[in-house]
Amino acid sequence: MERPRNKKFILSILLVIPFLFGGFISNETMMPAFRMKKIVLDAGHGGKDPGNLGSKSREKDINLAVTLLVGKYIEENLPDVEVVYTRKDDSFPTLKQRPQIANNNKADLFVSIHSNSAANKSAYGTETFVMGTKHFEANFDIVKRENSVMLLEDNYEENYEGFDPTSPESYMLFNLASKVNFENSLSLADQIETQFKDRVGRKSRGVKQGPFYVLWTPSMPSVLVELGFLSNSTEERFLMSRQGQEYMASAIYRSIRDYKERIEAN
Repeated sequence: MERPRNKKFILSILLVIPFLFGGFISNETMMPAFRMKKIVLDAGHGGKDPGNLGSKSREKDINLAVTLLVGKYIEENLPDVEVVYTRKDDSFPTLKQRPQIANNNKADLFVSIHSNSAANKSAYGTETFVMGTKHFEANFDIVKRENSVMLLEDNYEENYEGFDPTSPESYMLFNLASKVNFENSLSLADQIETQFKDRVGRKSRGVKQGPFYVLWTPSMPSVLVELGFLSNSTEERFLMSRQGQEYMASAIYRSIRDYKERIEAN
């Protein structure tokens, strides 16, 4: 009779142990570590939409050249990361399709690459935007210009449910945007601007917020990069050159690499 009783006692102890010591098991053991597996790169504009025009350049061409280089550097140096492009040629994905590609692919990061322009031809420097409405009035011209791409699309009134990119009132709904990915977006944007300034020697105009449609709908950290001003002849020459494109692309790549390392270490 004693032996069965001992067996029951030992069995009871074995059943209780997980409950007694479960609290001492770290979350890292219980939860799989995050890995950045997929990134969507978006070359702004394309096809019938040339974007901003310099004296000798079209924004869509510069955006595509830099975007393809960023993807090349990621594929060569981060083989565990899959790169998806919204376009790899002179095609015209709609403003709505670009973030949809990221969402449909369940991407971990969305980076949209653009080139700037201004009436003041002496304006120059880089800017990286995250989704937000802070200082909206100061940034409205660039936001309106980028979002107005939708006016080139067929049936844009239906596709965007009456949203008017030229009306400040339409942007009130952007205040409802999710804040979940804001901090990570901000971290990447800051790294990009730091790379542009410290490694490439460009003038950084800083990290800014803007209610860009392509940043509003992605369900992952997202940034919109402005490489420089095509309206500035010196900056235009730099961005048209192969060396300039390689420098800017390598800066964006390094930022993504460092962001990946940081986010996976947490």
